Amino acid sequence: MRNEAPFLLEWVAYHSLLGFNRIYVYTNACTDGTELMLERLQQMDVLTHVHNPMSDGLGPQESAMKDFLARLDVQELDWVLHIDADEFLNVRTGQGRVADLLAVAGDADVMALMWRPFGNNGLTRWPGGSVLETFTATQARPRAPNAQHKSLFRPRSFGAAIDHMPKEPVSDGVRLINSAGVPCAPNALFSRHQARYRLPVENLSWENAYINHYAVRSDDIFLMKNVRGDGMGRVSQKYFLNSKFYRRQNKNGGRDTSILCHKDALDARVAELMSDPVLGFLHTQSLEAFFRTRDRVLTPERIAEWTAPPPAEQG
Repeated sequence: MRNEAPFLLEWVAYHSLLGFNRIYVYTNACTDGTELMLERLQQMDVLTHVHNPMSDGLGPQESAMKDFLARLDVQELDWVLHIDADEFLNVRTGQGRVADLLAVAGDADVMALMWRPFGNNGLTRWPGGSVLETFTATQARPRAPNAQHKSLFRPRSFGAAIDHMPKEPVSDGVRLINSAGVPCAPNALFSRHQARYRLPVENLSWENAYINHYAVRSDDIFLMKNVRGDGMGRVSQKYFLNSKFYRRQNKNGGRDTSILCHKDALDARVAELMSDPVLGFLHTQSLEAFFRTRDRVLTPERIAEWTAPPPAEQG
């Protein structure tokens, strides 16, 4: 994570409710209080906060994964899910818990969990509040043009990992399945630089589980990612309005509120975390700071600068 303080508590509370035994959060160069909040959460024994060592030649994501997989306590874990602060695992089988998904995984080494992109719900300015309750507009069905996955995997079965999947399998017989439990060709796991599974259309599935991907949220949150920077350390127009990435992820044709099945428990967990005077203060301060920074940075001139031409106008 980098500068995710306003959204941190909901993400942590939600994934702790799903049944993950441990949460590790890597950060680098935060300026909005994210690291202060994480340090407090670590003191409360909610998670483990690690300052990203930032290995030479590697972006933040790859550097974090390299350090993470080298930890002895990680090698003792049965399963790992690597996701970002704008991604929420949505389990749609059983009671909607991690254990229900692991029952589907069986003896597989990797489960490819497909993104489900959620759009901006028509919001240009975020008023605050729950991401899960605010952004319910989404893509209606799985589609090949923007098919991406994250991975639930056994750390002892791999020697490395990138942002979307593990790499360097320790066995040629590594088993990859999709969220429906269907075996898939594991070719991508053996290719160091391939970041997509490139599964055939018939293997693209939201059955049992998917990753709710809030890559856009409201337009102002999306534009502020230009200030934060890219998780892979790249400089581009990715976080411009009308960019290719924006168009691929800003899907509002369907509606999905299934993740809110945990709403009551989530609200209670967030309230419990907020009742800590230190954590509550830091969260409130981070939210106010976000609004101040947004209003200072996102002038009409800057928004125009960070808006790409419509596709028809591009060469």
